[in-house]
Parts: sequence; C-alpha cells; structure tokens
Amino acid sequence: MKLPRRQFLHLAMGTAALPAVSRVAWAQTYPTKPVRIIVGFAPGGATDIMARLIAQWLSERLGQQFVIENRPGAGGNIATDAVVRAPPDGHTLLLVGTAQAINATLYDKLSFNLVRDIAPVASIAGGTLVMVVNPSVPARTVPEFIAYAKTNPGKINMASQGVGGTGHVSGELFKMMTGVNLLHVPYRGAGPALIDLLGGQVQVMFAATVSSIEYIRAGRLRALAVTAAARSDAMPDIPTVGEFVSGYEASNWYGIGVPTGTPAEIIGKLNKEINAGLADAKVKARFADLGETPFSGSPADFGMLIAAETEKWGKVIRAANIKAE
Repeated sequence: MKLPRRQFLHLAMGTAALPAVSRVAWAQTYPTKPVRIIVGFAPGGATDIMARLIAQWLSERLGQQFVIENRPGAGGNIATDAVVRAPPDGHTLLLVGTAQAINATLYDKLSFNLVRDIAPVASIAGGTLVMVVNPSVPARTVPEFIAYAKTNPGKINMASQGVGGTGHVSGELFKMMTGVNLLHVPYRGAGPALIDLLGGQVQVMFAATVSSIEYIRAGRLRALAVTAAARSDAMPDIPTVGEFVSGYEASNWYGIGVPTGTPAEIIGKLNKEINAGLADAKVKARFADLGETPFSGSPADFGMLIAAETEKWGKVIRAANIKAE
C-alpha cells in the first residue's frame, strides 16, 4: 500500500522522535532497581565516607537504594575498570576522586582512559589535606619543620596511604618546592599509616582531614598546616602551607562519574539531585564537621576539574619519577 506523502512524513517524524521520547521517559522512571556506587578503596577512608554520605541522600530522594560496593586495589583502578565495563544505564556509578586523576599518569598501561571512558556527573566536595606530625617532632610551624628536615636529611619518615596516593604526591610537591629530603614510607591505606604516625614509627604525613581531624582535636597529632589554598573552616587557626611556601596547593576532591554512553537525561537527573543534597543544611553541616567543603556544579564543570587535576599531578609524578608498585 502506498501512503500519501503527508501521512508518510508524519509517520517518519514520529518514528524519529521515539528514541528521544523513550530516553526522557527512561530518565523519569530512573532508577528502576538498586544503584551501585563503586568505591576504589576500603571502608572507613575519606573516599568511602564521601560515597556513603551522598548514597544516603540519593536513596532518600530517588526511591531506590544506592549501595556502596568497595573494590580496593591498584589505587582505585580496579573500581574504575569495573564501572567502565558496566552497562551505561545509570545503575553503576563511580566515586571519582583525586586518585583517578593521579593514576592517569602514574600507571603506564591502563585498560581505560578516564576522560574518554568515564562521563562526569557531579562534583561532591573538596577538602584540604593536613600536614601532621607526631608530637615528638620538635617543630610547631612549617618553617621550623623545613629547618629541622634540612638538618636531618633523609632521617625523617613521611608516611602515605600508598605510592602515588594523594598524600604521597602532596608530600613530593612539598619536597620539590622546599628542597627537603624526606624518606617516603608507603602503607596499604591511610588507617595503617596513621597508626604508625601516632606510634612514632613515622614522623610526618599529608593526611586527609576526614581521617585525621579527630586525632588533631585530641592532641594526639600536631597539625602544622593545611594544604589547600585557603584555611579550613573546620580548623581556622591552622595556616596553609602556601603562607610559607609560595604557590603550594594540594586538595582532595570527590565526585560521581558513570560509564560513557549513559543517557544525558539520567546524568542530568543525578546532577540535579546531588546538587540539591549539597544545598541541604544537614548535609552541609555533616561535610563541615568532617572538614570538607561541598561544591556543586554542572557535569561540564566537574569534567574540567578532572582534566586540570590530571595535568597538574602528571607534572609532579613525572618530575619526582614516581612509579606504581
């Protein structure tokens, strides 16, 4: 049967519109089942805490459980690879952080490209690290520590949560900019590193605020400075490293990503709900208590942050000749 031209065009236009209509409908009903947020580190660390905070909010807002799945290993690469390989339907999310930006240069042969294979959804929060020392260290300021380190080259142990971790590269940046010689001692996670710092087996660490702030408040660790460009609202009396070492800045940041190919409508819905959570008074108070600053933005804003941080830490890793173990 031959259709009249007008009727044919009308049907053709309707058929062409079907994918767009179905995508919008899909986004309206999303999520249709529990959503996994894959975290590349063990429970209890800063990354895990950030993921659980946002998971609780999204579970309440979207009517499905957002479940944390910890897949530690290879500095977060195992988790990233798992999300890259997941169906791009919005039901598998990645907690993206500074570690992924560092790994882009730290590891020579990755099975994925972060910028190409993970689509940015939303930033969650950013926070400073804290330069903390065991109280036995005879330095109460950054200049005093630099002087002490220069009179004891190679004798001060600098702990980190692992080779290429945020604390490690932040410490390497400090060494490069001050000329001190600290002996790097990597651990398998921030928890064991902090235990040895508290015990005096190591002397200094660039630690996440989330995991170290209670030890600082209790007087069990001494905070010399925060690493961000501005002082922390949680510790306003602690200066920044940059107040003594011009140009120094290092921050932790966290956000959500999904496999490339996830419908824009689903990304938009997640972005909207995450930003709503970051504006909520109770959520903001919880972040503040942990020494973190929530910051909202578009998927494009988060994508630009990832790109800028990847370039910045790539320079440090190459200059310090850091190699993944």
